[in-house]
Amino acid sequence: MLTSQRRREILRRVAEEGYVEARALAGDLAVDPSTIRRDLDALARARQITRVRGGARPAPSGAADVPYVVKQQERLHAKTAIAQAAAELVADGMSVVLDSGSTIYQVGLALRGRRGLTVVTNDLRTAKMLATVPDMRLLVSGGELLGSVYSLVGHAAETFVRDVAVDMAFLGADAIEVVAGITNTNSLEVPLKRAMMESAGTTVVCADSSKFGRRALVKVAALDEVGLVLTDTELPEHEAEPYGGVLRRVPLAEAPAPDPGDGDGEAVAVFA
Repeated sequence: MLTSQRRREILRRVAEEGYVEARALAGDLAVDPSTIRRDLDALARARQITRVRGGARPAPSGAADVPYVVKQQERLHAKTAIAQAAAELVADGMSVVLDSGSTIYQVGLALRGRRGLTVVTNDLRTAKMLATVPDMRLLVSGGELLGSVYSLVGHAAETFVRDVAVDMAFLGADAIEVVAGITNTNSLEVPLKRAMMESAGTTVVCADSSKFGRRALVKVAALDEVGLVLTDTELPEHEAEPYGGVLRRVPLAEAPAPDPGDGDGEAVAVFA
């Protein structure tokens, strides 16, 4: 296992379990305890976790978010397929709000071919990528930067989103489960996600199959509060069935979409 893969797994466990023991991690990941200690120290320096005696717990924000650069490359085939299906729901001239996150970033990429769109987002990477798309009105919320995921959160962002009315909201999710519904690791993002839902005529949740059957720390919404949940066909049919008609599985894309929006773009207006 590569160092990046091992540290990603550590972050997942911290987020899901709240506390991880260094000795148990060493055994589970089949590495020397000194390797795990170095991993934990590196993650603590990056403010992704908090080191405690014998192990680690979530960072003070209450969530050990997987770094964006890691999320962006995970399950890219699935995210691309989901994004294409999401974009097919949007017609020229519509208005949409795009949540933060790597899956919704792919939705933004897929929407570049639409004409006359109005796009509202709190995600700085998505905003940068869409900034130079012609015939698109782009509105970016104000707020406080949540650095690990390059998004803006807080009262200013929530107020801004509540003051708009859009046709559709596209939300990401850290975990989805039949009873718990849609949940998130970071409590700071949840009020803004709720505001996005309130501002939209329809809410579409986009999440790859690895997010299902799990619960994260904070509830965002029940399944009956959203119009559609899009995932990929790697979620087995028997596991998808309890979610009912709200869930749609889409076939995997043949190849990941390129990201031409990763270069420098024009400045983006940020409204407080």
